[in-house]
Amino acid sequence: MAELETRELEYFLAVAAELHFGRAAVRLSIAQPALSKAIQRIESRLGVPLFVRSSRRVELTPAGEALQEHGRHALNAVSAAVRGAQRAADAQEHLRLVLKPGGDAGLLSGILAQYSHQPDARRVDILFSGPADRTEFLRDGRADVGLLYAPYDDLEGLDHETLHTEDRVAIVPSRHRLAGRASVRLSDLDGEILPRWKGAPGVPGDGTGPEVADVVQLLHMIAVSRMIAVLPRSLVEPVPAGLVCVPVTDAPPSHLVLAWNEEDRRPLVASFVAAVLENHPRHRR
Repeated sequence: MAELETRELEYFLAVAAELHFGRAAVRLSIAQPALSKAIQRIESRLGVPLFVRSSRRVELTPAGEALQEHGRHALNAVSAAVRGAQRAADAQEHLRLVLKPGGDAGLLSGILAQYSHQPDARRVDILFSGPADRTEFLRDGRADVGLLYAPYDDLEGLDHETLHTEDRVAIVPSRHRLAGRASVRLSDLDGEILPRWKGAPGVPGDGTGPEVADVVQLLHMIAVSRMIAVLPRSLVEPVPAGLVCVPVTDAPPSHLVLAWNEEDRRPLVASFVAAVLENHPRHRR
């Protein structure tokens, strides 16, 4: 970080995410010429080009790809350090748990009840994330613990314990060619349209079909026969009318895990984890 200020890194990461200076400028609430000059200063200081620019598109260079990967973690570390310092001064801090809507496999009420019996239990604030950004909540300090799904969520840099393992099912309209099957294999889904998850390219099961932001949108699209999907069974229970869930026998199982930042050693987090694991088998991954 010696050659770059935090603000400059934020500028670079915005352009790297958007691959468009205009959209990045709007996202950062600054003028586009000022953003372009800032990126030029960064490239000059580092002595390498970060972007290939043309009249039609902006692309990352290999140096830019490396800075994007490492810079994101560096910025998260700075944010986590600031938030950690602020929370350390607050003796009445709340514990913040992140999950995606409906992404608790029915365990959340029991988890909160278990924790409430701890002598040092605090108020638990529930935060809802997008399709695949729960890990960022934990890495940058916005959340203390989270309920994540493996293999969908990237668990790098996180400690975690498996709470629930379940099969994955194909969700199809009731008149679909596979709806009457007792089970299917992944090869049976060849040629089917699968969703693209907004903000989560490359997650397992990501397809080339219409973009969806959450399971509610996904189920609506399946109901009107625009696509099918493969999800952990608990995410579609109860099954909406007009849809059918068919077990996918060769799909890897889905694991619901309790996760937290591996650098976080606060008693607040340790107490919550211990309370939850008292009634769940330990399967550290």
